[in-house]
Amino acid sequence: MIRCYLGLIALLAGPGSAQTLDFPSNASLQITQGNPLDSYQMPIGIWENGTMPTATIEGELTVQAWRINAQSLTTLQLLRPLREQLRNDRFRVIFECQTEACGGFDFRFGVRTLPPPEMKINLGDFRFLAARRVVQGGTEYVSLFVSRTAQAGYVQVTVVRPPTAPDVDIARASSAPLRGNTTAPDSNFETKLDLNGHVVLDDLSFATGSSQLGEGPFASLQSLADYLTANPNRTVALVGHTDASGSLAGNIALSKRRAASVLERLVGQYGISRRQLEAEGMGYLAPIANNLTEDGRETNRRVEVIITSTEE
Repeated sequence: MIRCYLGLIALLAGPGSAQTLDFPSNASLQITQGNPLDSYQMPIGIWENGTMPTATIEGELTVQAWRINAQSLTTLQLLRPLREQLRNDRFRVIFECQTEACGGFDFRFGVRTLPPPEMKINLGDFRFLAARRVVQGGTEYVSLFVSRTAQAGYVQVTVVRPPTAPDVDIARASSAPLRGNTTAPDSNFETKLDLNGHVVLDDLSFATGSSQLGEGPFASLQSLADYLTANPNRTVALVGHTDASGSLAGNIALSKRRAASVLERLVGQYGISRRQLEAEGMGYLAPIANNLTEDGRETNRRVEVIITSTEE
């Protein structure tokens, strides 16, 4: 889990070699804590029925918090490259979850984390991953707790190594800077919407099971607001979609609430007339990706805008 999503370049990989995470140059180390011999209760399952499965790991413990200074990052953006880096370095992912699927509030406070302001965890949007690999002298364990605010991403890296492992830095910040979703309107948005009659607002973020739209800013909403302002007689439907987790009825209700939260953002923040907007939900009935994978489920959790006007 090491190597932060952010651009991270993995270095080192031979049997028993140590590794260094390479964060983007716009990341900064907030705090480091360590002990040459300590134990770590690593989560290896979701919080369920009042308990959370953990494994007691002993060895040289190092915990770091990194802040990535970029707006509108998503937790999937942060985690995906890290996951690939770990796999490339022979780590085996033993547990991974996201927000409500982890156990929500209970899971978050069941995990030992560094305090704010060095490490900030958004209760509505976080991801956790645990991994291990065999190295010279024993087994190395890594966990990553990823979250974000509107202004920055946060990554807590926890590493437990055999006491005989080489002494190396856990991470550094020297790769290309990581940028979140731009706030500049998409100049092609109007063309795509007029040509196809619909556009996925693909930079919006929702946690699994949540109808709360992330803080943003979101470039797609600015583009849609500009489009509706320039076309005051045009009407659109905001249609929410979910992944396939849960019942159809529950997902239809959830997807409609997501669309409604987007509608309220357009009205409240961008001044768009309610007359031009409606909110509907399709649940999991119109997927655009495979629900068998986490990346596919993430893609299916979306809101689409559809033109409902019948005249130019």
